[in-house]
Formats: sequence, structure tokens, C-alpha cells
Amino acid sequence: MPTPQNPQLAAVGTILTDDLLAGIRDRAPGFDEANAFPQQDLEVLREAGYLGALAPTAAGGLGWDISTVVAAQRVLAMHAPATALAVNMHQIWNAVAFILGRQGDDSLDFIHRESAAGEVFAFGISEAGNDAVLFDSDTVAEPQGDGSYRFIGTKIFTTLSPVWTRLGIFGKTPDGGQLVFGFLDRSADGWEADASSWDMLGMRATHSHTTRLQGALVPADRIVRYIPTGPNADPLTFGIFASFLTLVAAVYTGVGDRAVELATQSLARRTSKVSGQALSQDPVLRYKTGEAALRQLAVDTQLRAVAADIDAGADLGAEWFPRLVANKTTAVRTAKAQADFALEASGGASYHRGNELSRIYRDVMAGVFHPSDDESAHQTLANHLLGPVQGPEA
Repeated sequence: MPTPQNPQLAAVGTILTDDLLAGIRDRAPGFDEANAFPQQDLEVLREAGYLGALAPTAAGGLGWDISTVVAAQRVLAMHAPATALAVNMHQIWNAVAFILGRQGDDSLDFIHRESAAGEVFAFGISEAGNDAVLFDSDTVAEPQGDGSYRFIGTKIFTTLSPVWTRLGIFGKTPDGGQLVFGFLDRSADGWEADASSWDMLGMRATHSHTTRLQGALVPADRIVRYIPTGPNADPLTFGIFASFLTLVAAVYTGVGDRAVELATQSLARRTSKVSGQALSQDPVLRYKTGEAALRQLAVDTQLRAVAADIDAGADLGAEWFPRLVANKTTAVRTAKAQADFALEASGGASYHRGNELSRIYRDVMAGVFHPSDDESAHQTLANHLLGPVQGPEA
């Protein structure tokens, strides 16, 4: 439910034009039905320069800040949630480079240059059962003696799997002491994507396949960080958490925007046989519409504030991670609530599998699987307020 008062929307509209977005919306049902990757969407976004949204103009990019990309991802998600979520992973790495660059760290500037040139960056971070997320890894990073590393392990939910040209990955050294971050080129040997099981409930067009690293070689010049295993305050760790959680929140906020939009359109169009009036005049449904607006305005305010704080380099100290987690969790919860409301407001026709609301209802369910999940979010927020859990001896 973006509003005209959002200052970023004018810039967004110059790139994500009405015609471009209309085409993306028109293609979305077909990609979902066919379980196909939205290749055409990616191409029109590349041609529009959107892959270089966060790259400086001097590097051939659009020179946007994170707040503007957040606004753009909301708009894109309103038209095709799966396309937005897929492109999100590319924009996340660019956001990490943006955050580090603002701190004087140019180690990821190549992401901006190559993104502006049309390269596609993807996220090879998630591992089955690894609830430590960025603080540990089951993937082995074997040093080769010349600064390069071979990575051995399995990454799950590798969004953009059919098209990425650069895959950001990490693993742990054989002695367990360090986490090694680097970027794998698609032309490298020693990896494979497994598309055999990709037939999901929602967000189908993301094609987030499992990636098996079988000694995939990352050269020395693409190894970007060594971080001790365990919780840490490294700027790269913060950058990844901040970018991932905020841009995922943007996508699900956009899904909620669209659900409310469809609901209000349906209420204006449908008529009560009893009263003869449009359902938009029904007092119960008007109350529920007001509740939906309250939810959406709240998450809008939260999302914009977090993005603005990131752009400003705000020093929030220990509050940063709870705020980021709360923002993502609230966005997903709100999108689910808005999908529920929209189905009720739109009537039985929306339950048809080909209806846009049916697809939205399936798509929002993917939000529960993105880190931080609900259990982890509660632990984070409780620890922030109460301190860590103490043992019996305490």
C-alpha cells in the first residue's frame, strides 16, 4: 500500500515503469503454473538498469540508496511476488556492498561494478539444519595454499539458481576456527544445482534449487572475508543480516500492499443481495478494512524507519538486530493477515487456483522459512530484554 507521499516512488517509477510492471504482472500466473523461472522478467529488469540500482552512477548504476530499493521491491512484489523475491537476493548483495562502502570498506565494490554490467549475484548461504546461520557452517572451506579455497558442502534455497553468474558462499576451515566468505563464478568446476525437487507450494518462480559444492574453487581475489566462528560483530555479518532482513521485509510488505488493494477493489465491486448495496458499505467489512489499513500503515512505518536508519548509518548498538528481526517478522505476519482478509473480502471466486489471491496466499507462506524464523525471532527479542538464558547453577 505505498502512498504518493513516499519520496522514493518518483525515482522508482522512472525505472519500474507502468508498462514494465504490467508485463511482469501479466506473466506471473504463467510462471507459477508452469513452475518456470521468470527469465523474461529478469531480462527487462536488466535492460532497465535495475540490477545496478545500488551501484554508484560512476560505476554505471542508478545511484539509489537502500530506502529507494526497498520502495522498488515493494512495488515489484505487488506485481509478481516470486520475481521480486528472486531479484531480492541479487539486491541483497548489492546492499551489503553499499553498507560496507559507506563505512569506507571497498572490498565488495566489484559487486556494484559487475551488477551494473548485468551480472547476477545470488545467495549461497543457507544450509539444512544450520540454525547458527552466519555464525557457523557445515560447509568445509579447504585452503589451497595460494589464497584460494575449495568449498565442499550443500547449500539449500539458492534463489536465482538457473541464472546466477556470481554465487556468494561461505564455509568453515578444516580446523573449525574461521569462516571464509567468497564469490563463486558460474564457470567454475566442482558444483551442481539440483532442480529435481523444485515443485513448491508458493514462490515457485524463484527456482531456489539446492546447490552442491563438490570442491568448487574460489580464487584468492574473490575471497572477501575471514571471520572467527561464532557470534561476531564483523561489518560483513551486520551488512548481510541488515540487508537480508530488510529487503525480505520489503517484499512481504509489498505482498500485503497488493492483498489490501485487491480486497478493497472486490468490496467496491461486490453487491449484497440483502441490502442491494456494495459490500464496501457493510459495517463489519468496513471495520475489517480499517484493521487491514492499521496493519499495513504500521508495517510501512516500521520498514521505512529501518531502511532510513541503515542509509544514515545510525548507531543503534545492541538494538540493531532486534529491530531488524522484528521488522522482518512483522512484515511476514502482516502479509499473512492481509491475505486472509483479502480472501474473505473477495468471496469464493478467490479460492480458485488461478486467482491472483490464491497465488498470493501460497506465496506468503514462504515467509516463515526465511531467517529469522518465528522461534529465533522470539529468542532474539527475549534475550535483548531479559539477557541470555542462565543455567540452573545461576
